[in-house]
Amino acid sequence: MLNLGRVRTFDRLCRLFACRRGNSAVEFALAAPVLMAVLTPVADLGLAFSQQGQVQLAAQAGAQYAVLHGWSSTAISNAVTSASALTAISATPAPSESCGCPNGTGITSTACGAACANGESPGTYVTVSAQASYAPVLPYSLLGNNMTLSAQTMVRIQ
Repeated sequence: MLNLGRVRTFDRLCRLFACRRGNSAVEFALAAPVLMAVLTPVADLGLAFSQQGQVQLAAQAGAQYAVLHGWSSTAISNAVTSASALTAISATPAPSESCGCPNGTGITSTACGAACANGESPGTYVTVSAQASYAPVLPYSLLGNNMTLSAQTMVRIQ
């Protein structure tokens, strides 16, 4: 004799496995963690690049201040720190002033009163640096917990 309870249960299971409703929800539940694992580091790197750009712009703002107003270590440092909304930005190392003679590949350091090899007087250069600490959203084994973003700009002021 056939047990009707077992037949109905088997029939219900067959209909359940044949039903296609909810497949999208199950697929999304399986794919969402993988998608988040890929997108979170990409967004984190985007934030790091954005802050690196702000650090570079802050160093350039300090150099621009030096060009417009001349040498003042404190004022240049203030221009660096106030050029960005980043609270952790600093003018580290402090701005420096040096004299040098331009050549084909760079600048040769020289005393400020001396003459260059071509007979011209040396130029006065200001080096402006900016640094900020960046903490990733998630700690990555390759990057560590914190990174120091830095930028440096050199400009001739006379």
